[in-house]
Amino acid sequence: MRRQKSYSEPSAHPKGNDGEAGTLYLVGTPIGNLEDMTMRAIRILKEADLIAAEDTRQTRKLLTHFDIHTRLVSYHEHNKGASGPELIRLLKEGQSIALVSDAGLPAISDPGADLVADAVAEGLAVVPVPGANAALSALIMSGLPTDRFLFAGFPPREKKQLSKWLQGLAGQQATLLMYESPHRLNKTLEAMLEHFGDRRVAVIRELTKRHEEAVRGTASECIAWFREHEPLGEFCIVAEGADASEAGEAAREGAWWMDLSVAEHVAHYESTMDRKEAIKLAAVDRGIPKRDVYNEVNR
Repeated sequence: MRRQKSYSEPSAHPKGNDGEAGTLYLVGTPIGNLEDMTMRAIRILKEADLIAAEDTRQTRKLLTHFDIHTRLVSYHEHNKGASGPELIRLLKEGQSIALVSDAGLPAISDPGADLVADAVAEGLAVVPVPGANAALSALIMSGLPTDRFLFAGFPPREKKQLSKWLQGLAGQQATLLMYESPHRLNKTLEAMLEHFGDRRVAVIRELTKRHEEAVRGTASECIAWFREHEPLGEFCIVAEGADASEAGEAAREGAWWMDLSVAEHVAHYESTMDRKEAIKLAAVDRGIPKRDVYNEVNR
C-alpha cells in the first residue's frame, strides 16, 4: 500500500524540488462561462512546469485570457501511447504537470484517466484542482434524485451496441448521467424509452452558456419536444433510475453472465463490437471498474 501526502501538508509544492518527483495536477477548467475558473486553477497553471492539454488550440485561448504563459504540450486519445510515457518521465525527473481537458474536469470520459492510472502505478503524486463539471451540474439542476447516481459517459454509436449498453444500465436504481451530441440525441432518447420505459428525464444543453436550457419530463415528452425543436449544442441527459421491481427484473434477465469468467464475458460482447466497448459493457454488468476488467483480460 502507498500513502500519498495531501496537498495541504508542508512538503507539497507546485514544482518538484531537486531530487524529488514532480506532481500531476488535474486542473478543472470552465465548461462555458470563463468566470467559473478558480483562482487556484489559474495559479497552478502559471506555476506548473508544463500544461498537458487535450486540444492545445482550445486551451491556448483559455491561457491567453488569463495571461498564462506556461509551456503547452498535447496529450489526447490519439497520441497518448507516445505522449503518456514522456509525461511520466518528466514527472519522475521532478517537473510538475497540469493536465486539462477541453472543458471541465480532466480524466472523466477523457484520456487523462490513463495518465492518472500510470502516475499512480509509478507512485507519483496526483493532486485534483476542482472546477466545473457538466455531468454534476446537470444532475443538481435536473430535479431528479441526487442521493445516488451513476455517470455512464457517452452512449455507443452503433444501434446494437447502444441496445446492449442500455440493457446493462436498465436495472440501475441510481440516477443515470450521460453525455450526448445533438445529432444523436433523438435516437438515444428513443432507445432509452424502449429499454427503460417512460421514466422521468432531464435533457440539459449548453451548461453555463448564454443558451443554457433544461427540458424536463418523461422520456416520451422529451422526444416529442425535440422532434419539434432542433437539438443544438452539447447535451447532458439525466435519467431516473429503476424502481425496485424494475431492478429485480433486470437483474434476473441480466444474470446470463454469472457463470462466465471475466474473459469469457468480454469475449461474448466482442462478437459484435470492439474490445474497448466490450470491456466497458462487461464492467457495467459486473459493477466493477473498467480497469479491473482490462487487467483481467490482458493478464
